[in-house]
Amino acid sequence: MNSKRQPTTTIVTPTYNERENLPTLVASLRAIDANINLLFVDDHSPDGTGELADELAAEFPRIQVLHRRAKLGLGTAYVEGFRWALAQGSDYIFSMDGDLSHDPKYLPDFLRELATNDVVIGSRYLNGISVVNWPLSRLILSYFANQYVQRTTGLHVRDCTSGYVGYRRQVLEQIHFESVHSEGYAFLIEMKYRARRLNFRLCEVPIIFVDRRMGQSKLSQRVFLEAFWLPWRLAAGRLLRRDPLA
Repeated sequence: MNSKRQPTTTIVTPTYNERENLPTLVASLRAIDANINLLFVDDHSPDGTGELADELAAEFPRIQVLHRRAKLGLGTAYVEGFRWALAQGSDYIFSMDGDLSHDPKYLPDFLRELATNDVVIGSRYLNGISVVNWPLSRLILSYFANQYVQRTTGLHVRDCTSGYVGYRRQVLEQIHFESVHSEGYAFLIEMKYRARRLNFRLCEVPIIFVDRRMGQSKLSQRVFLEAFWLPWRLAAGRLLRRDPLA
């Protein structure tokens, strides 16, 4: 990385029916740093999210939009978004939800840590439990799911399923993210697992996660089942020397 210039930052945000959230998200990001690039990857949202994203991109040159033909899933959205950000020469590349649960106010904390770390994770469980508006059942499920992932894979991260993550470009260049076929939580877990397997420096910063205020959740039973089986697949692949990073 050229130390004589400021690192360029791109945030990749997959969207599906997030029209109500986009103006607030853009305003919040611009209030933090108007020079941050924002890429929306829209899965042909029927509520007009893609069209609104185009309007915002026409108003603000730092916003770009990738339109996809259908709802193709979170994992593939990030794959396309990361590929685009790397091609643009971004030094720091973030994954961030479009539902306002990932507050842009924490970005300065991420950027500060990325100066000395390779992957920075926004953690809901670093200082106790920092989640707002979740029912107790979902909170318990999420907390123990992270414990399960840690023990099965040996990934020493408090919040393995966090989707608020910043990467240095060299991580994405070496991690073979295009071969990650997982979706949802499983994709988020596997990205962290691969980064750790390659001995990149991972750290966590505390965030307060506020569940979506508008729009609809995209969680499904298939997403949960995939995330349940993934840790065993990763552990077995390593033992059987089928780990793509081995």
